[in-house]
Parts: sequence; C-alpha cells; structure tokens
Amino acid sequence: MSKEKIEELERLEFQMGLERGRLAMTLDLLTDALVMVGQHGVYCQSARQPGKPAMDIQGVLQCLNDAKELVGSVIEELKRRKTAVPPERK
Repeated sequence: MSKEKIEELERLEFQMGLERGRLAMTLDLLTDALVMVGQHGVYCQSARQPGKPAMDIQGVLQCLNDAKELVGSVIEELKRRKTAVPPERK
C-alpha cells in the first residue's frame, strides 16, 4: 500500500474506529477500482451489445458493486450498533 493510502487508513481508523475505518478504506479502494474498470470498459465494447462493456468487464463491475454494497451495509450496521441504546442490566 502506498504511503498516502496508509496515512488515509490511519486517519479513518482514528476517526471511525478500527473496524469502521478499515471498512471505509476498503469502500474507497473498491470505488477506485470501479472507476478504473469502468474507464477500461469504455474501450472494450461488447460485440453483442454495442455501447456496453465487454461481458467480462460487466462481470467485474457487478462483483465490485456487490462488494461495495456489502461493505457499506456492514459499516451501517456497525454504526447502528454503536448508537443503539444498550439494554438495562438487572
């Protein structure tokens, strides 16, 4: 990982806590990968579906989007748990 990415990870971990910070960084990295694959898809067009990326590119984009959604849902669940009122002890 580059020095800039390590510094960003440390900042996110400090701001959000270890787990949420790492997940946020993962989300950023997935977004960067989506952008790069999307740009590549502009040049690798499908022969069967003009105007759409090649089938393999479509598959990679779908997997990256699914991973982003899953990571985002975990971040939201951790946030929800942190703000939830703990049950009273008896």
